[in-house]
Amino acid sequence: MAKVAVVTDSTAMLPDADGVVVVPTQIVIDETAYDDGTPESSPEALVAALEERRTVSTSRPSRVALEETYAALADEGYDEIVSVHLSAEMSGTFECAQVAARTAPVPVVAVDTRAVGPCLGFAVLAAAHAVAGGASAQEAADAATARAQATESLFYVDTLEYLRRGGRIGAARAVLGSALAVKPLLGVDDGRVVLRERVRTAGRALSRLEELAVEAAGDREIEIAVAHLGASDRAGELASHLRDQLAAGLGGRDVRCWQLGAVLGAHVGPGTLAVVVAPAL
Repeated sequence: MAKVAVVTDSTAMLPDADGVVVVPTQIVIDETAYDDGTPESSPEALVAALEERRTVSTSRPSRVALEETYAALADEGYDEIVSVHLSAEMSGTFECAQVAARTAPVPVVAVDTRAVGPCLGFAVLAAAHAVAGGASAQEAADAATARAQATESLFYVDTLEYLRRGGRIGAARAVLGSALAVKPLLGVDDGRVVLRERVRTAGRALSRLEELAVEAAGDREIEIAVAHLGASDRAGELASHLRDQLAAGLGGRDVRCWQLGAVLGAHVGPGTLAVVVAPAL
C-alpha cells in the first residue's frame, strides 16, 4: 500500500491537524510579507493594520515553497501526495500546486476544492481520513472534492469594500450594497463569492445567518464551524445557538469556533462572521 501525504495551504485554518502538512500563504502589510500564522500576521495585527488604513494585500505560496514541500515529503518516504487547496477562482495557489507537481519526485494529485476557509479545512480532513483508511492519493482527492461539494459556506460582512478591493466580488454589486445601506449575506458557489440575501440591519442579518445554517444542516449528521474576524462575542453566541438547535445532527461533536487567519480576513474585513456546515465523516 502506498504511503500518502496530505498537503494544504494555511487558508484551510488547520494549523494543528495531525498528518496534514500546511504551506503558508502570506499577508503583505506596507510591502512587508509575513507568513500566515505568525505573530506579525495575527488576526489582531491585521485588524489594527486595517483600522490604521495601512496597505494590506495577500500572496499565494510560491511555486518553490510547494516544490520544496513535495521534495521533503518524498525524502521522508512518501510514495504519493494529495495537495488540497482553496478555490482557483480566488487564488493562484492551486495553479502553483499543479506546476510544482510536474517536477515533484513522487506523483502529486492537486485538488481545486472550489472552497475556502473552514470548508476547505473540512475537505482536507476528509482527505486525511481517507488516507488513514488506506486510500490512494486520487481516492483521497475524490473524498476531499465530494465533501467540499456537500458543504455549505455562509457569511456576513459589515461591508463589501474589502471584497471589492481584492476583486473577489463585482464592483457594481459592492457599490449597490453600500448605496442601499444593506447588510449582505454571502455564500460560496462553485468557488466564487455570491450574494445570497440582502437585509436591512446587522441584527437581522445575523439571525438570518443562523436560520440558513439550520436549513443547510437539515436532518443529516453534520460538523459545523463558526469563524469570525474581530467579532468574538457574535461568534460565540452563534455557536451556542447552533449547538443547541442542531444537537441531534452534531451527535456530540462540538461547534468549532475560530478566528479567521489574516489572509482570509484581509479580504472580508473586521466584523465578519461565517458559518460552515459539512457532512460528518
